[in-house]
Amino acid sequence: MKRRNFLRQTSGYIALPTLLRGLPLTAASSPLFSNAIGEDNDKILILIQLIGGNDGLNTIIPLDKYDILGNARSNILIPESQVLKLTQEIRMHPSMQSIKALYDDASMTVLQDVGYPNQNRSHFRSSDIWNSGSPADEIWNTGWIGRYLEDCHPLYPENYPNDTTTDPFALSIGSVVSETCQGTRTNFSLAITDPLSITPLANNTIDQVPDTPYGRELAFLRTTIDQANEYGEVISEAAAKGSDAYGPYPDTGLGEQLKAISLLISGGLKTKIYVASIGGFDTHANQATSGDPTTGNHAELLKELSDAVYALQTDLKSQGLEEKVISMTFSEFGRRIRSNASLGTDHGSAAPMMLFGSCINAGIIGKSPLLPDIPELSDGVPMQYDFRSVYSSILIDWFDIDRSVVTNILGDEFSYIPLVNGCNQTTATEDISLTVNATVHPNPFYAWSTISLESKGEHTRIGLYDSIGHELDLIANRKLSQGPHEIRYDGSHLPSGNYFCRITTATGVKTMSMIKVR
Repeated sequence: MKRRNFLRQTSGYIALPTLLRGLPLTAASSPLFSNAIGEDNDKILILIQLIGGNDGLNTIIPLDKYDILGNARSNILIPESQVLKLTQEIRMHPSMQSIKALYDDASMTVLQDVGYPNQNRSHFRSSDIWNSGSPADEIWNTGWIGRYLEDCHPLYPENYPNDTTTDPFALSIGSVVSETCQGTRTNFSLAITDPLSITPLANNTIDQVPDTPYGRELAFLRTTIDQANEYGEVISEAAAKGSDAYGPYPDTGLGEQLKAISLLISGGLKTKIYVASIGGFDTHANQATSGDPTTGNHAELLKELSDAVYALQTDLKSQGLEEKVISMTFSEFGRRIRSNASLGTDHGSAAPMMLFGSCINAGIIGKSPLLPDIPELSDGVPMQYDFRSVYSSILIDWFDIDRSVVTNILGDEFSYIPLVNGCNQTTATEDISLTVNATVHPNPFYAWSTISLESKGEHTRIGLYDSIGHELDLIANRKLSQGPHEIRYDGSHLPSGNYFCRITTATGVKTMSMIKVR
């Protein structure tokens, strides 16, 4: 049995049965990024997973596409009179009043239409892709954080914790270790349960283990138990010192998770990554209430998210910790443009991500979603930004990791996104433009179309995608000289329909509609 599978199957037995103020806590163990980031970097990233595939079109609502949405999803679309205004074009679900306050305070960023090429609409496979950072057509058995940690700490877990790395690398709230921390040799995670009163796990280290595959796995398990016990002490000490100065958090699952995270941060724990989650976003049915789309399952989920994040940010700010922390939501995919007859939406493609903190580039990054005038039943929202560009930009700007190292972790085909702003922004920016200057003509086209673009002398990738997000043609993938270019595309082999041309460079992206007619 492989060690990774062995640990997964025994994780329920090695988990520390503890409780943080009545809250189950899963800790991903090991001291994060401490050596490579340097002693001066005390930054923290909180990942909030929206499990099930969040409907981005009813979360961040493109008002300029309201007529299209009215025809495609009239049974669940929020009335225009009740949406919350972010910009002239962009609105927000009315259940998100608390997050709207963060946006108004320049503490929120909306990153439009995040996904990946060749979108897989399976929950399990798409979640694997987001956790590993792999291409859709490749299976990677390591997580994007795990690969970095393993590069910095190749001998882990032997001799951890130690004098220089005393705290866990990452903590997950829940009972399942985060796949983002999976390495080739082991997961840089362990499950714990009560930082305030941890009972050490029994570990029989007297009997010698046999020199067999089973014995080696047993020795590894004993090491993991010893490690868990040592980390448990550090976590308990931080929890005892911590404070939740904000006052009562929402009495919800996510509210309690974020309260626990704030407690540990304020208690001085040096953990750099926290993972929280909220489930229920697989809204095939009863996403909204018949006759009142502002209520229903999705509205309740968005309110839980909004109120919990607001409580966290307010708590951190009241303790002077807001410049240390960025929070970020992600979900395995968005929903389709068209609703179904069950007051719900089915698995789709891209969706917005949301970031929170006082040091982010607050506002709207990206254009309003590019939607066909008459969406087909299977159409999803086309991608503007690859999620690996988000991960890469966070590693570079927030954790001060060299771009060459990030390239080894996530590949080199990503566009840099200025997500971090230096902690001094006072108002949200309505349109943080990262757009490539490009057009397509003729459009609609019969056989040939020309892509005209202005190059900055960068490597440029141009792909043609269908309405589901599959890449059909790689039109160009090379460095272009600085200046104007015209690239002719032969689409004579395509059936008539809606397609999307996506241009990616190191500093910008652009997605354009291309309509093939006969």
